[in-house]
Amino acid sequence: MIRSKWIYLSVAALMGTIVACVVPAVATPDPNAVGTSIAQTVIVGVSQSAVPLISSPTFAVSTLTFTPEPPTLTPTETPTATLAIAPTSTVPLISVSVNTNCRIGPGRVYDRVGALLVGETAEVYGRNSTGDYWYIRNPDSGAEFCWLWGEYATLLGNVTLLPVYTPPPTPTPSPAFQASFDGLDSCVGWWVELQLANTGGVTFSSMSFTIRDTITDTVLSQTTDSFTNLGGCTNSNTADELTPGNTRTVSSPPFAYNPTGHELRATVTLCSGNGQTGLCISDITRFTP
Repeated sequence: MIRSKWIYLSVAALMGTIVACVVPAVATPDPNAVGTSIAQTVIVGVSQSAVPLISSPTFAVSTLTFTPEPPTLTPTETPTATLAIAPTSTVPLISVSVNTNCRIGPGRVYDRVGALLVGETAEVYGRNSTGDYWYIRNPDSGAEFCWLWGEYATLLGNVTLLPVYTPPPTPTPSPAFQASFDGLDSCVGWWVELQLANTGGVTFSSMSFTIRDTITDTVLSQTTDSFTNLGGCTNSNTADELTPGNTRTVSSPPFAYNPTGHELRATVTLCSGNGQTGLCISDITRFTP
């Protein structure tokens, strides 16, 4: 065994000497061997550095399945109470110390369409040329605007710039009244007293009074340009006219007897002019004193 090992070492030393003598420099490498070596080196390098790409290419898939975020556009600004222009109202306001009617025109001849009550306020949009009526938003339902008398009014705001409105044409007034029995009086004879209430828009200046006793068929009549209440024997009083909204007690022509218990029929005609002229209207009432 020892001998064999010695022989092997001797042969190896001899071969090394021969190679050193025969190959003094590096021989030209075989191109095929070099290419093969390079390829093996590249393959080894790829195998060592890019194993994940060859075995399971993921290519950062997570970046391809992104969830889009909402657009970041600047939103349109929504006006808020702090941004909106909210100047103090320039429309004057009106209130009253006494409940006041509101009409379709500046005057009592116009129809009433509402009322401004104490504690309420209304917007003012105009005035008449004399400044005693104000054109306001109607505080009641119905007509949107109406005219308010300014006698009891208090205004808040600048009214100097309010327009002056021309009122609507004055409505044609219509005569109307009601007659009702008011008693039987006497001094020299007996007479009936009637209360006359002017419920229309016409002032009356003359009166015709006819009264008939349906029991005795007695008829008494008078025409006058005044309205007289005999008032017993000493309290007579007379008025020249009966204006709209007012009442007067008038006396009939006297009977020579006491008509108590008799059915009486009274016909009263009132006219706007003296002597029973102008606009006239009649009312008939029956009663038993």
